[in-house]
Amino acid sequence: MNNVYKLHVRLIKTGLQNDPVSLRRLLLSFTAAAPASLPHARSVFACVPFPDTFAYNTLIRAHAHSSPSHSVSLFSAMRRDGVSPDNFTFPFVLKACARLHIGHDAHALIIKLGLGSDIYVQNGLISLYGSFGSVAGAIDVFDEMPERDLVSWSSMISCFANNNFGYEALGLFQDMQLVGNLKPDEVTMLSVISAVSSLGALELGKWVDAYISRTGLKRTLSLGTALIDMYSRCGSVDDSIKIFNAIPVKNVLTWTVLINGLAVHGRSEEALKVFHEMKNIGLKPDHITFNGVLVACSHGGLVDDGWRVFESIKTDYGMEPTVEHYGCIVDLLGRAGLLNKAFEFVDTMPIKPNAVIWRTLLGACVKHNDLKLSEKAKVKIHELDPNHDGDYVLLSNVYGQVGRWDEKANVRNSMREMKVGKKPGYSFLNAGDMVHEFVSGDDFHPKSNEIKRFLISIIDDLRLDGYTPFTCNALHDVEDEEKEHSLSFHSEKLAVAFALLRFKDRRTIRVIKNLRICYDCHCFMKHVSNKFDREIVVRDRNRFHHFSKGSCSCKDYW
Repeated sequence: MNNVYKLHVRLIKTGLQNDPVSLRRLLLSFTAAAPASLPHARSVFACVPFPDTFAYNTLIRAHAHSSPSHSVSLFSAMRRDGVSPDNFTFPFVLKACARLHIGHDAHALIIKLGLGSDIYVQNGLISLYGSFGSVAGAIDVFDEMPERDLVSWSSMISCFANNNFGYEALGLFQDMQLVGNLKPDEVTMLSVISAVSSLGALELGKWVDAYISRTGLKRTLSLGTALIDMYSRCGSVDDSIKIFNAIPVKNVLTWTVLINGLAVHGRSEEALKVFHEMKNIGLKPDHITFNGVLVACSHGGLVDDGWRVFESIKTDYGMEPTVEHYGCIVDLLGRAGLLNKAFEFVDTMPIKPNAVIWRTLLGACVKHNDLKLSEKAKVKIHELDPNHDGDYVLLSNVYGQVGRWDEKANVRNSMREMKVGKKPGYSFLNAGDMVHEFVSGDDFHPKSNEIKRFLISIIDDLRLDGYTPFTCNALHDVEDEEKEHSLSFHSEKLAVAFALLRFKDRRTIRVIKNLRICYDCHCFMKHVSNKFDREIVVRDRNRFHHFSKGSCSCKDYW
């Protein structure tokens, strides 16, 4: 920054402050010193009598990353002043628009100006469409490109990965490898890793890890951190630990990702240990770190440790706890059955509790069969977010658990009257190069009849070993046989039955589920893991459950 100021002073002293060549040099210096130099750059630019395309482009580029709104404003001023944008203008304008989620009409303007065939502009359009979630728009641009560079492929892979098209991202990555002169870089691989993480596909994750080593791509801190997260989200936190230990220099994010991984896998004491190791080497935790540690304490029932961590946010680090931190404490107390203390904590919070916090309380009340407090929490939620299907289902469940079927029916009727639909439960199972989807109670899968027959036979066998379906949360006041039939075809049960039919070896069964696993399915998985001597890993909405030899990694505390 000092050099930029010195250059500006020198231009003023020599009378060259309006010289076009000198101004170009000054503006480029501002760009190199961004973002600290940007306010001064704007004040200098405002004094330029007739800025040309180069001057505008330089300022737009300088602001695109750290101050995208200024980039867009500068582009608008450029248009008002009648200065023609060129193929160097739009890549950075599009980058700014993507960060702001604006610019839906940019493509039409680009075509109108005759710049639609420029590769750099097309790359920017792919990223812009990806930021809107318009995958089809990005594909159209990509398919029409006569030539593609590494940025083109990386942008399209990122578009797929960021919009939950994981297999499409990996397929395009494979296509990219057939283009002989392109070698993926760090940006490409970060998108590929993100795609694998969203799919939870461990074998694909191991292949990507091996590919990075085989191609000699440098394992940067960003790549290493992404791999730690990938392995955790694919169900193998032990591989996350191996990657973590192999990274020579780690930052706060690296430590935080490992802590989060250990937390969602129920390895709470290990997460707490890693947190203390991080502090001991002098790294300062951030808000996300604290969130991960508190989640670990909550999943492990470490109430006293959780309190100490929460209090240290303010006392030891001078930071204000966020609403997420308060929510973690509510969850910590609620899981432990300290419901009155949890309600008291919420009532005295300096931050107004949101619907998520009240929803957390409602879930805890249902878990511990406290109908009175459940109703109180539901009233609060209704004031903030009246149309969330999960709240009605939770309240319906607590009525069912205490046998109050009329109230349960009233809750379901209210859902119909308010047109609140219940989100269907579905599960995914990776099988080789295919992903199989199972929907609760549906005949979606092509082998549905065979799977259901086999599942019923499994349940009959498990009854002999002591398994009894937990029917309290069935939807209606009907006969037990009908309730059991409803529970039997939950999506994760269908997925496991299919895996047992399909895979005769001892491979681990890995299931990804969109909702929280229910008590009955949790019990079923424990019995299956023991009966068939198979390890089962279920990734539900909140955490991982590792079932082996009749027990679960969560120790039935979830």
